[in-house]
Formats: sequence, structure tokens, C-alpha cells
Amino acid sequence: MTRPRLLLVAAVAAFAVALGGLAVLQHLAFWSGRFDLGNLVQAVWSSAHGDLLRVTNLRGEQMSRLGAHADPILLLLVPLWWAWPEPSALLVVQAALVSLGAVPAFLLARRHLGSEWGGLGFGLAYLLYPATQWLVLDDFHPVALAAPLLLCAIWLLDADRLLAFAGVAALACLTKEQVGLTVAALGVWYALARGRPRAGLAIAASGAVAAVVATAVVVPHFAPGGTSPFAGRYERVGGSPAGMVETLVRDPGTIVAEATQRRDGAYFLDLLWPLAGLPLLSPLALAAAPELALNTLSGAPTQTSVHFHYTATIVPVLLAAAVLGAARAGRRRPVARSALPRLAVVACLAGGMVLGPLPIWGHVPLGSELAAREHVVGEHARAASSVLELVPPGDVVSATNTLGAHLSARERVLSFPVLADARWVAVDVRRPSTFDRAVDPQGLATALSRLRADPRFTLVAADDGVLLFRRR
Repeated sequence: MTRPRLLLVAAVAAFAVALGGLAVLQHLAFWSGRFDLGNLVQAVWSSAHGDLLRVTNLRGEQMSRLGAHADPILLLLVPLWWAWPEPSALLVVQAALVSLGAVPAFLLARRHLGSEWGGLGFGLAYLLYPATQWLVLDDFHPVALAAPLLLCAIWLLDADRLLAFAGVAALACLTKEQVGLTVAALGVWYALARGRPRAGLAIAASGAVAAVVATAVVVPHFAPGGTSPFAGRYERVGGSPAGMVETLVRDPGTIVAEATQRRDGAYFLDLLWPLAGLPLLSPLALAAAPELALNTLSGAPTQTSVHFHYTATIVPVLLAAAVLGAARAGRRRPVARSALPRLAVVACLAGGMVLGPLPIWGHVPLGSELAAREHVVGEHARAASSVLELVPPGDVVSATNTLGAHLSARERVLSFPVLADARWVAVDVRRPSTFDRAVDPQGLATALSRLRADPRFTLVAADDGVLLFRRR
């Protein structure tokens, strides 16, 4: 094995171990949430027990996971759960699979730059890219697996291996409902860039159909009330795919205004500068447009941040576009052919320092301090773990978000302050999360006061702000 390949294997292994380990430590430190790690643990647990993809929503209703997101790829994780029935299993396998995206990045760059060292440069750039690392550390999301799958699909499409591309692209479409839009955009790129209009348009049509069926048929069919729980994020621009098209025709200014806010500009910069702007040199970058549009039109600020999983389909497109952009620049200026992969590595390293999740950057000037301490399993985590051990595995429990991530491997788990048929209620007064505030806008203190006064429940344990109540 050549030295570049050995270095790539070492880098992939280091990423999987280091980022997977950090993800597990964050969970053990009680920084993960019932939304989303716990919700997905429940979906896999239910499937492993014969009730496919059954989860409990924020209102305490039992529903199919497909009513929130069309990500049936979760079913492939059932054997993993049988072998390793812990939330950590999902975090570890996510880190391992995301790390493998460096392999098609290496192969694509080697093909276009004519050098394994150039391939190694872009393989490392993928692993160092801050958005890639956040995919692993933002709890667990099936769509994170779209990053390595789409990179592999782009490599296959670039080599005109259409049958293999179709299989990998289809698997990517099982990670979330809108991934088909990215596949469709890749088809358009292939038709125009490679002069293969029939094949390209067939890919585009297939991807569009997959996205439409998943979004307009599958999710509404399984969603309570027939409406996606995320439709509210797009109320300003129509609230639904059909409504967005209508708004685009009748009032395009609203679409433009929503997609050109200040946060959107910062979002684009955070995606591009860690890759030294190289994606702008290739038309392939336009294949990221569908996901970018969905993110910038959303009213949820998390969708225009590289710190969350909403970049899962953008990362592979921009990385591949950076490779093609570097190759294009190298053809015009041969001296740049070997320099640009090194530039990509340096830029991604700098981007990781400023925007990334690694704890080491908190000790560096200008380094990111986001999640700098979330891997530390301290006294509060140990107290929470000790209290939650009192909750029997099969009982219905209501919990605040960070506690719920550790209690979701059961048939029903509620989000406090929803009590319904809960036999146990677990509340962490020291660490309320965004989802806790979303469930109870009046605040955790008000809900806790009501619980303390409720004669149906009695306090049975309390340690470092973690309270456990049991139904009398």
C-alpha cells in the first residue's frame, strides 16, 4: 500500500475513533437530547421489538417516525441494536460511516488531479471540514449518512458508472425525504457537464420523484393530522411545497427577502471559506442549491448554521466541487495542481479551528469554544445517571430533553411537562434545553411547581438538580 493510502486509512480511523469517542462522551455527559438522539433510539428500539419505527411525539402521541422524516434507512440499524443495545451504538456507527466519505473524496481527487497525494489532500479536507465534524457531534441523524453516500455517488457518476450510482443514490434517498432533490440536481449537472442529456434527465426525474413521493405522500400519510411537523418553519413562504411554488409565482420578493438575510450570507461564507472558495470554480457546486434553498427559506435559525446536521447533503457536493474546481485551476495553471490540495487542507484546518467542535480549539487564540467542555463527564452527569437508574426499563416516563436521551429505549417516553400516563417523571432543573422551552413556553419552573403540587406524584430522588417523581 502506498504512503498516501496508508495516511488516508490512518486519518479515517483517527476521525472515527476521536469523533465517535467525543460523541459518546457528550452523551454520557448528558448533552445529547431526546430530540434527536432519543427519538431515533426509540425508533430503532421499537423496530428491534417488532413495532417498526414507532416513536412518541412531543404531544405524547404514538406515531411512525416516517410521519416526521422519511428515513427508513434506520431499519438497517436494527441488527446493530440487537448486538449492542445502547444509544452509544448509533453514535459510534455514525462516526465510522461519515468518516468513510474520505475514501470517495480521495478517489475523485486522484482521478482529476492525477496524484494520490492530491487525493490524500482532499480526503483530509473532508475530514477536517468543520461541517463534516459537526455532522457527527450533533447527536445522531440518519441524514448524516447521506454525506458519505452522496460523495460515493458523485464519484461513481463522474466515472459514468450509472448502475452503481443508482444503487448508492437510492440508498442516500432513504436517509431523509429531500435528499432526492440533491440527486436530481446531480442529474442536471451530469446532463449538461458531460453531454449525456438522456441519462442526466432520467437521474433528475428519478430524484425529483423520490423527493416528491417522500415529502408529499409518505410523510403526510404517517403524520398525525396529515401535516409535516416541520411545515411551520416555512409559513412565511407558503408552508408547503405547493405553497412555496405559489409564493414564488405570486410574490417572488418574499422568497428573495427570506433567502437573503444577514445570517444567510454568514452561512454561505462559513461553508465556502474553509474550502478556500474552490467549490465556486466548478458548476457542480450548484447541485447544493436545493438544500441551500430549503435551509435559507426556513424560519429555524439552526438550518443556517454549520453546527447542525442540515449540511449533510451540502458537504459532499461542495467537497466534490472543490476537487473539480482545483482540477480546473490546475489545467489552466499547472503549478497550482499540487498546491491547491495543500491549500484545501490548511483552509479546512483553519476553518475547524474557528468553527469546529473539537475541544482542543478552546485552548487556541481565536479557536472555537463551542462544545469545548461538553465531553467532560462531571458530577452532574454522574448524579443524573444515578437517579435515572431507579427508572424501570419498561415503565412510561416523562423527562426533560437531556434526560430523555437516556430513557428512550422503551415503548413510550414523554417530553416533560406532558404527563399523560407517565409512571415516572424525571426533571433536570439545571439544564433545560431548547426543546424543553418549546414544549412548555411558560418555563420549566412553572411546570415543576405544578408537578410538586400534583397529588398524583411524589418525589423519590433528588441529586444535583435532577429530580425523579413517581406516580403514587
